[in-house]
Amino acid sequence: MTSTVNPLHSTEQFMKFIEGTFVVTNDELKVNNITRHHVTRAYHEQITTGSYYDQLKRIVEPSVEEFESPGSLDTSGEYDNTVMPGLQHKYAQTALLLVTDRCASYCRYCFRKRIVGKDSDEAAPDFAQVARYIGGHIEITNVLLSGGDPFVLSTIKLNRILDYLLPIRHLESIRFGTKMIAFAPNRFEDSALPALFQRIHEAGKTAVIVTHFDHVGEISIDAERKVRSLRAQGVQFLNQSVLLAKVNDDPEILAATFAKCHQIGVRPYYLFQARPVKGASHFQVSLRRGLEITRGINQRLSGIQKTFKYIMSHYTGKIEILDLGDDDRVYMRYHQNKALGKVGKIFSRPHVEAACWLDDLPEG
Repeated sequence: MTSTVNPLHSTEQFMKFIEGTFVVTNDELKVNNITRHHVTRAYHEQITTGSYYDQLKRIVEPSVEEFESPGSLDTSGEYDNTVMPGLQHKYAQTALLLVTDRCASYCRYCFRKRIVGKDSDEAAPDFAQVARYIGGHIEITNVLLSGGDPFVLSTIKLNRILDYLLPIRHLESIRFGTKMIAFAPNRFEDSALPALFQRIHEAGKTAVIVTHFDHVGEISIDAERKVRSLRAQGVQFLNQSVLLAKVNDDPEILAATFAKCHQIGVRPYYLFQARPVKGASHFQVSLRRGLEITRGINQRLSGIQKTFKYIMSHYTGKIEILDLGDDDRVYMRYHQNKALGKVGKIFSRPHVEAACWLDDLPEG
C-alpha cells in the first residue's frame, strides 16, 4: 500500500490504514511517531496467501490505533546505556551495536520507532572506536549486531565491521539480530555469506543468528530452507518473539510457532512482553493474560521445546515474568541487570488488573 499525496494541500496525503483510507498531514504522522509503511514483496505474498492474514497484517500495516497509543520512545533506557554513538553497554557481558537504522520492512510495534526508517544519528559511525571500547572491557564476551536489521547491509559492509571485532580475543560470540529471514529470505542466498560465517568460526568465535518469528505463519518454506542451510555451516539459531494483541495472543499459535522453530533447529529464546512504546502500546496484553498464554504454551509443548522465557525488557533490566500468585502478587526475576547482584533475584509486586508493564504495578 502506498500513500498518495493530496494535490489540494502539499502537507496532506491519503494514507491507507487497516481500518480504511484517511487524509493525514505529515505533521500528524511525525507528532504521533507513525512509521511509514514499507513491506517486502516476499513477506506480503507470504501473509496474503497463507491462513493468517487477519493477524499478520497488523505486524506491517498501519492502524489508526497508533494515533491513540501513548508511551515512550525509549522504554528500556537505551539512551542512558549508550557509551558512544551506536554502542550500548547495559549488561556486563554484552555489547549492543546499532549498525543501521534501516529494516527490510517496518514492524508497527517496533520499540526503536525513534530511529528505524529515519536518518538517525544513533547508528555507529566509527567501528574502530567501538572496537577500542570493547577491547578495553574484558567482561564483554559477546556483541549483538542490531539496528535496524544488520542484514540490510551488504555482506561487504558486514565483513568490514567484523574486521574490527574478530581480533578482540575475549569476544566469544557474534550475534546478529534479524527479521530478514522472515521478510526477505533470499538475502541469505548471497554466495559471500558462508565465507563471512567461516571467518567468525576461524577466529574461534560462535556465529549466532537471532531470528524474529512472531507467528508460525511467518515461517515460509524459503525461510526454513535458509535456516537449515546456515545451520549446516555451523551457525547457531535462537528465536525471539513479541507477545502481540490481535496477532499471536493465543497459546495455540505461539505453541505452534515454537514447535516449528524447534523442528527446524531454531531454539525459542525470548517471548517479550510488548513494550509501552508511543504509537505501539496498543499491542500490549495484560500481564495476567500473558501468564495465562505462557502457561497454555507450556501445556502444549514437550520438555525439550520449552526453552523460552517470558521477558519484560524494562529500564531496570531484563525481567522474567514468572507467575501470578495466590496472594495476588506478580512474581518476577531479574534475568539480566546492570547490577550483577540483582541477577537471578526474585521479587514481587501487588497485581493490578489490566497492568501490562512493571511501572503499572505499585511497589510494596
